[in-house]
Amino acid sequence: MIINTGQRTDIPAFYSEWFANRLKEGFVCVRNPFDHSQVSRYRLDPSVVDVIGFCTKNPAPMFQYMDLLAGYGQYWFVTITPYGRDIEPNVPDKHRLLDDFRKLSGIVGIDSIGWRYDPILISDKYTVEYHLRAFGKIAEALDGYTKTAVISFIDLYPKVRRNFPEAREVTKSDRIVLGRKMIEVAASCGMTVKPCAEGDELAQFGADCSGCMRIRDYELAIGKRLNAPNKKGARAECACYLSCDIGAYNTCRHLCRYCYANAEPDEVLARSALHDPASPFLIGNYMDGDRIHDVPQESWIDEQLSFDI
Repeated sequence: MIINTGQRTDIPAFYSEWFANRLKEGFVCVRNPFDHSQVSRYRLDPSVVDVIGFCTKNPAPMFQYMDLLAGYGQYWFVTITPYGRDIEPNVPDKHRLLDDFRKLSGIVGIDSIGWRYDPILISDKYTVEYHLRAFGKIAEALDGYTKTAVISFIDLYPKVRRNFPEAREVTKSDRIVLGRKMIEVAASCGMTVKPCAEGDELAQFGADCSGCMRIRDYELAIGKRLNAPNKKGARAECACYLSCDIGAYNTCRHLCRYCYANAEPDEVLARSALHDPASPFLIGNYMDGDRIHDVPQESWIDEQLSFDI
């Protein structure tokens, strides 16, 4: 099976010690975000967890614990954008992130890491021309360290509108100009552009619009076939295979203004203050009335099929 860590928060950046403790103890508890008394308990064991998926803006805090991940398949997305602290107040220096990306690629391998340049937003400061220059510089810095560049354009969810009221939709003409040039630049650096939940409007220019995190991507990362059960994407327009996320909403202290997973900053800081690195839960601990469900788990690796890389 596949365990994901990055749809709700950034575990490597802020909760790496906790995750290391979960790996050592061999299990993790996850509260249902819509019914807090309902708890899913997952085993963390390479015999039943084929791949762990990460999505982070700062992988470095996990580096000291990489030996604990040695028995697991891994796929990492590292987000590197060109925004300053006006948009991403707590994201580390981008030059350091480029170094960390290259270091991580050397550890897990080029097929187990992708670069996310998203979401793309347009403003008086962050113009189309600005994005094209920034994308080109980052792509050149990551040439030879990944084969994947994921892009998406800002989605104005209610939380985003609340935290980022001046944000505006990216027009179709700007999407085409940006996408077409980014696809060209990425190809020159050995990367395929994968638009995230953006339909197929960029397919005509060479983008892979089939999904940015498919079973095929996990298979390439681990070099084995997976007999994964059918599953719908997180959204109607999403073709990615995302399930069993062990994070918690309103806990990412990057406080990026475009984030769909966070409420107001005060709530994020209050919730994250309840974190205990020794707890089975990312936030808080066991509570009276908890209904704990041990999730059935099994390996999806098909040992009968060869994998043609």
